[in-house]
Amino acid sequence: MVNTVMNEALRVRVARIAREAEDILSYELVAEDGGALAAFEAGAHLDVRIPGRESTLRSYSLCNDPEETHRYVIAVQRDAKGRGGSRAMHERVHEGDVLVVSPPRNDFPLLFARGYVLVAGGIGVTPLLSMARQLQRTGTPYTMYYCARAPERAAFRELLSTPPFAEHVRFHFDGGDPDKGLDVSGLLSTRAPGTRLYCCGPAGLMKAVRDASARHRWPWEKVHFESFGAEGVGALAAKEDTDFEVTIRSTGQVLSVPKGQSVLNVLRRNGLRVTSDCEAGSCGTCVTRVCEGEPEHRDTFFQQEPAGNQRMLICVSRARSKRLVLDL
Repeated sequence: MVNTVMNEALRVRVARIAREAEDILSYELVAEDGGALAAFEAGAHLDVRIPGRESTLRSYSLCNDPEETHRYVIAVQRDAKGRGGSRAMHERVHEGDVLVVSPPRNDFPLLFARGYVLVAGGIGVTPLLSMARQLQRTGTPYTMYYCARAPERAAFRELLSTPPFAEHVRFHFDGGDPDKGLDVSGLLSTRAPGTRLYCCGPAGLMKAVRDASARHRWPWEKVHFESFGAEGVGALAAKEDTDFEVTIRSTGQVLSVPKGQSVLNVLRRNGLRVTSDCEAGSCGTCVTRVCEGEPEHRDTFFQQEPAGNQRMLICVSRARSKRLVLDL
């Protein structure tokens, strides 16, 4: 999901561009001034201002190790049928160029677990690669299942086919035939205690994983998704924030939620205490009942159990309507 507010924009230089697979390039970004970059966590993404006549903003997941403070690495798949962002990155951005990016944001955090199952499809491997790097470094058990049409279309295949990743990564190539896809149901038929499942990839894979995890009774709070496409993070659509109001039901107090600010932060600034934890839309701690109005869900927590219009995670979700009445 694109954060259109770039008040804390960073200037980075493209230090290296590498071909990672057919139609996929990686971009190594370093601080223009040569200093350390803002820290990030596995699963985080950057909003990138793509140069051109019409300035374009796209979000791309970071795929390097969160321990690295000297660089950011993103990967972009060229999509001839996309909205132009990926084509512009491939055609207009060169080594040595300076780009404007946002500080890292994380709507897909790696929450604590005893072990992890990572399911990637195509370019959706990027946030999971960052997770795998962290899990590898910390010695945490994990297995990654990486689906692609063919070996030449699997980003970072050479890296993931060599130690220390090779023993944890299982590739599946279907030749573009859905009938030859990964046996997701078989894969998820058993679950080791304390395991979390993370999935990022195309819609078909996401649906298969969602359906299978529900069928085999994985706890829905242990299953995490991020929509992804060649044009970037967030279900392919860049949604611009708009201002709206929230009314506190118990007091009648009306508060304005401006662009770039979360409901949670606005409530806190106005003296309301609301319990929260991850503040990235994944844990469900800040779930709040909606009495009136229509929320715009931007979380990953409710993807297994749709929230409807009766509740929302106020740390990330916003409003479709001009006003929300919250049961606070």
